Amino acid sequence: MKLSELGEFGLIDLIKENAVVDPTSLVVGIGDDAAVYVPERGKLELLTTDMLVEKVHFDLTTTSPWQLGYKAVAVNLSDIAAMGGKPCHIVVSLGLPEELPAEFVVNLYKGIKEICREFSVNLVGGDTVSSPLGLVINVTVAGEVEPARLLRRSGAKIGDLVVVTGSLGNSACGLDLLIRRGWEDYEYAWPLVTAHLTPRPQVAVGQNLATRGATSANDISDGLASEANELAKASGFGIKLYSDKIPLSPELIEGAALLGKRPLDYALYGGEDYQLVFTISPKQFACLPQSLGQFIVVGEVTEGEGVTLVEPNGRTKMLAPGGYNHFQ
Repeated sequence: MKLSELGEFGLIDLIKENAVVDPTSLVVGIGDDAAVYVPERGKLELLTTDMLVEKVHFDLTTTSPWQLGYKAVAVNLSDIAAMGGKPCHIVVSLGLPEELPAEFVVNLYKGIKEICREFSVNLVGGDTVSSPLGLVINVTVAGEVEPARLLRRSGAKIGDLVVVTGSLGNSACGLDLLIRRGWEDYEYAWPLVTAHLTPRPQVAVGQNLATRGATSANDISDGLASEANELAKASGFGIKLYSDKIPLSPELIEGAALLGKRPLDYALYGGEDYQLVFTISPKQFACLPQSLGQFIVVGEVTEGEGVTLVEPNGRTKMLAPGGYNHFQ
């Protein structure tokens, strides 16, 4: 059945099922003019939104509706994670081509609801409209954080370590493999492609870092070069990164070789890894339990401004922000 046959209200009826995971704070969910929820007393509310546009952010020939729904939520949860918060509720707005099968939308919401179950997030509303120019998905997340545990980009201090929570560059390499096609023939390509299609937001890690002395944080959506520059600018200091300390997975090294590209460039400029980069004092870093996750020191906060990349031979160069820019 096509959406034009199902209609807007028929579509809403399909979406409503299993939309609420944690009813504790929810008063009104899908079905009224607005959702209603009670924020936890004494906490700050967090609000973030991201839009995904067909042929800009995704290609329906290389991603399934389930994967697309999952990722659309994941990229938003990552923003909440970077601020040390807990995601609570989402609203989803869709611009849908009329000829799109209703089954596509059902599977899209299966992906959305799967990640919502994983992170105890309620789907509480949204909007659906027709779109003559392709599929558009916009997700807004409401979250909460204790005032004393709010992580921002602006708290780094001189002498802090710069740390990342996992390997970088996998997602961008996975995207290039998807575009190249034939990636299924290479065993090492699967984790790279998976990193791109279904990224894992570091929500629990972000919450723990906020309680264990992290001074600033950012999620790596546009590549380490861009995110490190944002931390440096917001904090008013410089950052020094060591190229040989940036974690590159064995799969990335093999994938980059196949594609004729430098693995480090994927890590610095590729983006969409949705790991966290954060700053923390050496003393506090030494107290981080390894059970929380993978923590790799890639640099330090220094006097000055901007980001400097240090090569193993000691040579240095200023590292300009990179990654995707919508208007260039």
